[in-house]
This record gives sequence, structure tokens and C-alpha cells, in this order.
Amino acid sequence: MPLAGIDWVNLYRSKITTPEDAVRLVQRGHRVYISGNAATPHILLEALAHRAPELEGVEVLHVLMLGETSLSRPEIAGHVRLNAFFVGPGDREAVNEGRADYIPIFLHEIPKVLRGELAPDIVLLQTSPPDEHGFLSLGTEVLANLAAISQAKYVIVHVNERMPRTLGNSFIHLSRVSRIVEMPWELPELRPRPFTEVEERIGRYIAELIPDGATLQLGIGGIPDAVLAALTNHRDLGIHSEMVSDGVMNLVEAGVITGARKTLHPGKVVATFILGSRRLYDFVDNNPLFELHPVDYTNDPFVIAQNARMVAVNSALEVDLTGQVCADSLGTFIYSGFGGQLDFIRGAARSQGGIPIIALPSTAKGGTVSRIVPTLTPGAGVVTTRADVHYVVTEYGVAHLHGKSLRQRAQALIAIAHPKFRPWLEEEARKRHLL
Repeated sequence: MPLAGIDWVNLYRSKITTPEDAVRLVQRGHRVYISGNAATPHILLEALAHRAPELEGVEVLHVLMLGETSLSRPEIAGHVRLNAFFVGPGDREAVNEGRADYIPIFLHEIPKVLRGELAPDIVLLQTSPPDEHGFLSLGTEVLANLAAISQAKYVIVHVNERMPRTLGNSFIHLSRVSRIVEMPWELPELRPRPFTEVEERIGRYIAELIPDGATLQLGIGGIPDAVLAALTNHRDLGIHSEMVSDGVMNLVEAGVITGARKTLHPGKVVATFILGSRRLYDFVDNNPLFELHPVDYTNDPFVIAQNARMVAVNSALEVDLTGQVCADSLGTFIYSGFGGQLDFIRGAARSQGGIPIIALPSTAKGGTVSRIVPTLTPGAGVVTTRADVHYVVTEYGVAHLHGKSLRQRAQALIAIAHPKFRPWLEEEARKRHLL
């Protein structure tokens, strides 16, 4: 469609409808893709849930969804079925009870499957209001939305005036939109909590590994926040990450994160989604310091590796004595997903001066269970292979595993396990002839 000379205001108004009417485009057997994280279009999902009894065989593809997920209710089964690229609190029970599905996949490969074998019929999004040229910003999440839009027959958008207008490769044109639901809606917030003493100690160990001028990838939670808090005396740090949290904003304001020494996108904070407080959403609004790009760019290991001194910090549920990392399941119980862990571990490993890090507390369940284990729990999946692991950090120190034998790995990991579990780990290691 030619763009010049079109009255965008009237075109926009002509597409406005109710949530109930908008989701009537969803028909039996359709595959639907939805935006996630803080951009989860809950208004549209609730309308689809109400309509579910009329439908059959509808598949909903998604990444992490924040808040209650109406489509995971037991009564929806048989009508609408969730299929998750990343499992969260809203659909964890449904996945593990067999009422929903989980696709293990590297985050950077999601756009590829959406352009191929999992091409959607319909996309449900949440965006900012359009600008004077008819472009709507995808706001707090770009991720795989553009790939899904490129394949879909219909695009349904919840336009939310409280959604920040993020910049970068983060826009959809009004001419591509089929239906619009216009409604103010408070975005879900993930506010930082005070980090624990254990997390603080882990953060200090990691900060000691990070040189000035490094480019960082960090997630959200106590350990990433503790790392960021320990970096206040660093200089000219950069960000190339799948997500941006409040901790990044704080270091930008403190002058620690400048991006001045980045070798890719210097001076820019690069990510694919934003997740944090309302203050963070306001901070990134129309802020040219931040560039959001699709995840097949931000998380491509070969793109990541172009950042010199790339430091990737990722978490784990447990690590065995050979260095195998489980991060998506507790035994056979699916807890989360692959996410971008291996994308960034491998990207940082190929970066000049890069540092790939796995960080975790030494224990779980109130100190009763060791996270450093002789073997992974039966049924647990390996997210990061032992050949990919370079550094493992707990509150007891840093284990450097890359290029080390199984015996050396076992020794290094036992040394950073909780002291009360070290005799048991040593005994188990001897049984396996690792010591």
C-alpha cells in the first residue's frame, strides 16, 4: 500500500473495535502468536478465553507471559491450547499437567520457526499509540513479533497509551493492522527486591571478573541486581542483552553505563525487551539511548561475539560435577525454558576477551539441598553443555572450568559448594573416579 497522502487518523479510527469483536477473527484450527512479558495483551487474551467454548483446535504460541493467564484455565482445554517457548508462573501448572505444551528452543531461533513450520495465522499484540506517520511501536517487547507479523493473515493490536514508545527495529505500520482495541492499561511491573547476603557475595565475585569497558548481558533477579550494584566504580560499561531492567537504568543515570567503548552499536543500550518498574518504562520512552531489535539479531551468538569484552551472566537450577548446567527443569518438572542462556554463553565465548558466567547460590530450599550435585536430577535437561561452561560462581567463589579435565572440574566445583555438602560431594566424586 502506498504510504504518502493517506489520512492515518481516519484509517486508525476505522479499525477501532471492542476486544470481543476483535478476537472474532480467530477461527477453528488457527495458530495464534501473542506478544509477551510486559507486553502481554491480557485484554485480548481474556476476550479469547470467553470465546473459547465456541472454538476448537486453536493453538496459542507465546514466550513468557506476566500475570494470570486466562488461557491456561482447565475449562479451556480442548478449545484453546497454549504452546510455550518459555514457561512461566501463568502456564507452568498447565504444562506439567499436560494441558499445555513446551517447545525447548534457543531464543534467537524463535523467529525462524515462526517464519517456517510454526507460521501463525493471527498475531495479538500490545503497542504504543501511532505516531504522525502511522507507525506503532512494539514498546516493551520486540522479540519475535516482527517475524510473526510477516506471516500472519490478521494482526490484532491493543493500543495502550501507557506503553512506552521504544526505538530501534521496533515498529509496525498501521496499514498492517486488522483490528485495534484502544484502552489504557497499567503494564505489569517487576520491581527490584532487596538482594540477599548470598546474592550480594555472588555479585561481588562476578564484578571482580568484569573489566572497565566491558559489554554486559544480565537477566533479572537478585543476582543480576547484585552484580549491577557492585559495578558502581566501573567505567564505560555497555549493554547488549536480551532484556533491560531497573539496574541498567540506575547505572546509566550514575554514568557507569555509557557504551563508549562498545565495538558494536557504540553508545547504545541494545536489547529485545524491557522488564521492570514504571519508572523504567518512562525512562526508555522515546529515549534514543535504547535500541530494541528482534531476538534473532540481539541473541545471535555471532552478533553477540562482535562485542569485545562481552560478559554474559546467566543462572542455573543445578550444576553437576562435570559442569553440565540445568536451567529449565527441576527433574522432569518443566520450570522455565532455554531462553537466551546458551545464545549469550556461546557469543561471549567467541568474543575477544569475553567472559561467559553461570551464577547460582550454592544451596536451595533453605540450605537443605546443594545446587552443586554429583549428577543432575533424573529427568533434568541440559541447557548448557559442559563444553560450553567457562566460569561457575557461587557465594563461595569462582570455578574456572574451561579447558579443565573432569577431575579438575570436580575439584573446582566442590571448592565453591556449600561447606556442609563438600564431604558428600567428595565421596560421590570418588565413587565416579573423579577424585
